[in-house]
Amino acid sequence: MRKTIDEINERIRDGSVSVVTADRMSEIVEEIGAEKAAKEVDVVTTGTFGAMCSSGAFLNFGHSDPPIKMVDVWLNDVRAYGGIAAVDVFIGATERSRSRGEAYGGGHVIEDLVAGREIEVYARSPGTDCYPQREIETRVRIDDLNQAIMLNPRNAYQRYAVATNSTERMMETYMGSLFPHFQNATYSGSGELSPICNDPNFETIGIGTRIFLCGGEGYIIGEGTQHNPKSRFSTLMVKGDMKQMDPAFLRGATFRRYGTTLYVGLGVPIPILNEKIAANTGVKDEDIITEVLDYGVPRRDRPVLGTVSYRELKSGEIEIQGRVIKTYPLSSHYMAKKVAETLATWIKKGEFFLTEPVKPLPLDTIQKPMRETKRHPLVMDVMVHEVVTVREDYNIQQVAKVMVDGQITHAPVVSRENKLVGILTAWDIAKVVAQGREARAGEIMTRKVLTTQLDEPVEVAARKIEKYNISALPVVDSENHVIGIITGDMISRLIGRK
Repeated sequence: MRKTIDEINERIRDGSVSVVTADRMSEIVEEIGAEKAAKEVDVVTTGTFGAMCSSGAFLNFGHSDPPIKMVDVWLNDVRAYGGIAAVDVFIGATERSRSRGEAYGGGHVIEDLVAGREIEVYARSPGTDCYPQREIETRVRIDDLNQAIMLNPRNAYQRYAVATNSTERMMETYMGSLFPHFQNATYSGSGELSPICNDPNFETIGIGTRIFLCGGEGYIIGEGTQHNPKSRFSTLMVKGDMKQMDPAFLRGATFRRYGTTLYVGLGVPIPILNEKIAANTGVKDEDIITEVLDYGVPRRDRPVLGTVSYRELKSGEIEIQGRVIKTYPLSSHYMAKKVAETLATWIKKGEFFLTEPVKPLPLDTIQKPMRETKRHPLVMDVMVHEVVTVREDYNIQQVAKVMVDGQITHAPVVSRENKLVGILTAWDIAKVVAQGREARAGEIMTRKVLTTQLDEPVEVAARKIEKYNISALPVVDSENHVIGIITGDMISRLIGRK
């Protein structure tokens, strides 16, 4: 059986359309099969609600009197890009406030506008003959703007990799807080409700597809940036009129010590034109597989620790390499379901009609890495290779002699297998001597030692040293053997040479 979008729209008009949410369609396909499901269901609604950093808005303020060319622009003290035209700006979701830092950013400005709140506008200009005014300060609401168009370069990832952390330190990332030693794993995406998971071959999703965007109507205007369908990481580029949006379906947010973002509610209606499309919309959480990555390795290509399904992720724990790890969602399944249900209600009431895509999204694009013409130094380039170590049973005199003979101020403490168990500094030794007491290395060493690896960028190692107010990092291999050391002085000398 084959249907057309025009036929489905006619059923929307006369009230006979059959609409179900994607999670319900999974049950229907399992119960009666794709062939019968294609006959019974006309539209499947999808939904997702999560942090979508690649989001923003174009705003037009209208001309002041005398006119001004808004070059340097701040909205609620968040910088907006003014290099477009005189009174057009673009505000990005991840731009931070000058005065409030990561507590408030572009995503919050967008939320405030949609919620009808007044925002402060400050702009500067060099002044021209046709735009003589050099500075303006005012307050506006969304209804004061000529246009407020949300335009998001990359939304609705098909799936997300799972993040966990192998290191001994807490990490704050765009995947949230990752606790040391694999104590948690975070994930995003709505699984079987995901728009692209329900149409992975873009048989109905394309340029011109009408969608639900933040409580209003929006459109897909192309593939999103970093669109990578061959690896099942497809994305969407979307736009919508902010004046139609509902603040319940978007939220400015902050990821601690990472930055600001915008939570976006997005839903795509999938017209069930044939049995194949029905089968695709029968996808379940257990069918959607993704990788678990170690974010403790600060590289573009992070180690893959294993694969899991969205069903496992939603259960609250996964097992990776013999470890049971608690899982925590960064997106809201409740809100994703609400998006899908709201869109279904609009269609049933005849308030939302489907559109025929004018062009399908590409299936052959891949994501390329950045071309880098300047190599960044790695730890292996600057570290001391002949590192001097001590054992836990060394007394103070032995440790002091090792430090003096080696002309060093840091001594990693190792086991008989040369595995790192602690670190001592000259300051540790001086304190014990000043107290006039005897002690073994194992009694006074720092046991929780921050480390680095051979291929870690020096910039990352320097950030650790600065962040944790320490002066050196032992370099270890995959089995925690000490193979070198890098100090703050070494990094300072490197920076000095630049």
